[in-house]
Amino acid sequence: MLSRPAFTRLAQAANKLTLPVVSVVPKRELTVNTQERITATLIPGDGVGPELVASVEEVFKAAAVPVDFEVYFMSEVHSALSTPVKTVSDSIARNGMCLKGILTTPSFSASGEADTLNIRMRNQLDLYANVVRARSFPGVKSRHTGIDLVVIREQTEGEYSCLEHESVPGVVESLKVVTERKSLRIAKFAFDYAKKHGRKSVTAVHKANIMKLGDGLFLRSCEEISKLYPDIKFSNMIVDNACMQMVSRPQQFDVMVMPNLYGNIIVNLAAGLVGGAGLVAGEGYSQDCVVFEPGARHTYAEVAGKNVANPTAMLLCAANMLEHASLSTYSKRIQKAVIKVLEDGRVKTKDLGGHATTRQFTSAVVQSLA
Repeated sequence: MLSRPAFTRLAQAANKLTLPVVSVVPKRELTVNTQERITATLIPGDGVGPELVASVEEVFKAAAVPVDFEVYFMSEVHSALSTPVKTVSDSIARNGMCLKGILTTPSFSASGEADTLNIRMRNQLDLYANVVRARSFPGVKSRHTGIDLVVIREQTEGEYSCLEHESVPGVVESLKVVTERKSLRIAKFAFDYAKKHGRKSVTAVHKANIMKLGDGLFLRSCEEISKLYPDIKFSNMIVDNACMQMVSRPQQFDVMVMPNLYGNIIVNLAAGLVGGAGLVAGEGYSQDCVVFEPGARHTYAEVAGKNVANPTAMLLCAANMLEHASLSTYSKRIQKAVIKVLEDGRVKTKDLGGHATTRQFTSAVVQSLA
C-alpha cells in the first residue's frame, strides 16, 4: 500500500519527470522554404542491414530528400572493425537522430563483457522508451485485419540490467531491476504518446501476481500516472493473458506499456500478427534524441547479400525520421509509395509470398513516389 496520499504522489511524479505534457522529443524546427540540409547518424547494422540502408539511400536520392548521413560501422560480430560506442553516441547526441540497422547480439561474449553494444548505446544516450507500431497493411495477407496497436517498452532496466553472477558452481542468479523513477517515466511517456496521437486507451502489461515487488511497483506507477489522464482509458493485463488476447483478438489493444523483457516478446508477437518483421518500424527515445530502427530486431544474417530482404520496415523508419525532422512532405511521399506497393501486391518479397528482390521492391517504391 502507498504510504503517502495519492494526490501528493501524483504531483511529485509530474514534477520529477522532464517530458512535456503532450510530447516526446520535440521535432526539429526548420524555417519555411529553407534549403538547409539535415545531418543524421547512420548505423547500417549487421546481416541484411547494409542492403536495407542501400534501399533507403536509393529512395532518398529519388525523392531528393535533403538529408546527409554520418555513417558508423558497429558490430559485435566484427568487433575489430567496430566504431567505439562513445563515438557513435556523441554523433547521435549531436545530430539528434539516427537511422539504425539491427546489430547481432551474441549469446555469449568472447570479451567476457556482460552487456552489449545496443545496451551500452541506450544507456549512454538514456534511450529509455522503445516505441513500435504494428498495423495491418492493405495487400498483406495475415490472420487478422484491422490491427493498429503501439507497444511502448521501457528499455534501460528490467531483466536487461546485465547483472548476473554464479553464486556457487551450477547456480546463476540474474537480477531484474525495477525502479520507481523509470517506471513513472515510461508510464508518463505512454500516456503522453496516447494523448499526442489521439489514442483512446493504455494497457499496462505486467506479471505483478508473481513478481509482486518488481512488477507490482511498475503497475502501481502506471496506475498513478493514469490518474493524471482521466480522458484516456486505463487497464492492466498479466503478460501471459496479454499474449493469448493478442493472438485471439489483437484489435482490442491501442497503446500497450510494459517492462523491458515483456516488450521484446510482445513486439515480435505483434510483428507476426501483421505479416512479419520486415513490415514493422520502431524508434527509441531519450529526452534529447531519437534512434529509428526496425521494430522486430532480427538481422537475418542467413540471407545477407542474397538480395531477398524486405526493406519496408527500414523505409518506414526513414519516413518516420523525416517526420521527426519536420520534413513532413518527404515523409508522406515515401510512406504513401511504400503502402501503394504493398497494396498493389504486384511486387512482393519472399517473406510476403512473392519472388521480388530487395532491389526490385525498392525500384517499385521509387516509381510510386508521387
